[in-house]
Amino acid sequence: MRPPIVLYEYDTLKVGDNLEFTPNDLASLQNFHSKNSSFYSLVNHGVKFNQFVGVLRVGNLTIEILPKADRGNSELSNNSKESLWRSLLIGMLKSVGTFDVQSSENSQLKLRSNHILDLYFELFISEVESLLHKGLVRKYRKTEGNQKALKGSLHFAKHLQQNVVHKERFYVRYTTYDKEHTLHKILYKTILLIHSLNTNPVLKSRESSLLLNFPEMPDIAVSEALFDRIKLDRKTLHYANALQIAKLLLLNYHPDLSRGRNDVLALLFDMNKLWEKFVFVTIRKNIEGFIVKEQVPKKFWQGENQTPKKIKPDIVIWKESDSEKSFVIDTKWKIVDDKPSDDDLKQMYVYAKFFRSEKVFLFYPGSESIKHNGNFFHEFDKSPNIECSLIKVSVQNNENASSNIGKFQEEIMHSIKKNILESSGI
Repeated sequence: MRPPIVLYEYDTLKVGDNLEFTPNDLASLQNFHSKNSSFYSLVNHGVKFNQFVGVLRVGNLTIEILPKADRGNSELSNNSKESLWRSLLIGMLKSVGTFDVQSSENSQLKLRSNHILDLYFELFISEVESLLHKGLVRKYRKTEGNQKALKGSLHFAKHLQQNVVHKERFYVRYTTYDKEHTLHKILYKTILLIHSLNTNPVLKSRESSLLLNFPEMPDIAVSEALFDRIKLDRKTLHYANALQIAKLLLLNYHPDLSRGRNDVLALLFDMNKLWEKFVFVTIRKNIEGFIVKEQVPKKFWQGENQTPKKIKPDIVIWKESDSEKSFVIDTKWKIVDDKPSDDDLKQMYVYAKFFRSEKVFLFYPGSESIKHNGNFFHEFDKSPNIECSLIKVSVQNNENASSNIGKFQEEIMHSIKKNILESSGI
């Protein structure tokens, strides 16, 4: 087992910087980059990661990329920092629905000191163990082939073609009621994948037991279209969580067909989108008397015979009793000083105009919770100035607070209520 390499977003990893990262690993990442160029960029003798966080598994090497919204001036030790940001990432993924909440609570208790990939494996194993305990669902499937007894319907053309000599056989079509169907083929393929990738000794016995108890299934080619065609009914609804994790693992696994030693598994998430979704879910679940929507589209430009261009602010809030009064929030997962960039300000000015909002806000992570007030000017008319303020919310007041995602969400709501709603007199 090779020890994992833990990095942060926008870090660079080069051959020679870490003894675990070999030229062979780099070659695999370079080959993978030709198919998936958004996760990282290539640099001299290494790679530079972008805004994507999560896990990259290259052969038997695990690279974990964590978020980090400070400038490295924390007084925490390196191990404490890793634990803090890993807990924050897992909590955010849980909140937006990437982890099933009830199951992942148990996962974190069992594998607290391990990594994100282990949590996915443990969660999948727990789900399939639950399915086995309840009993695997049987389905009808149509089968055809040579049989020694006549059952179903005789396929006359193929019977004559294949059984001229073997008079004792019948080529028939018939219906079978058993456990061999698409859902179980997908789950079995995922079990085999975890068996080949897992290096965590805590999970080894459970994974081996699962492989022994789950009925062997024929291989199946997986694709996005295959999962889209799956329709769960009342009998199979409890398969949803296991299938969701199976989809994530199988579609992000890229086998090395040439050598078979440097397969790549990429479970990576865009931190900008994750932050946006996390803030939206937090506000929507913890606010009353307001309508909260995400990505509300409005047309703002259209060329002749062209598709109109649209703007989509991250979050728009209306008071239920006053739908004319809106607040626009745009989330940015990046470190800023006391003033936002020109591009961010221009974007917010457009949002304010199109949504007729008197107050718009840029929402950033930071080392402390603070609000920097600002306004757009109206030089040529007598319209009131539009407030465009910058709000930072602390993601690490202390080690324990950040590891508790609930406290982080409380900090977000405190900033929302104090700086947006209460300041507006509502």
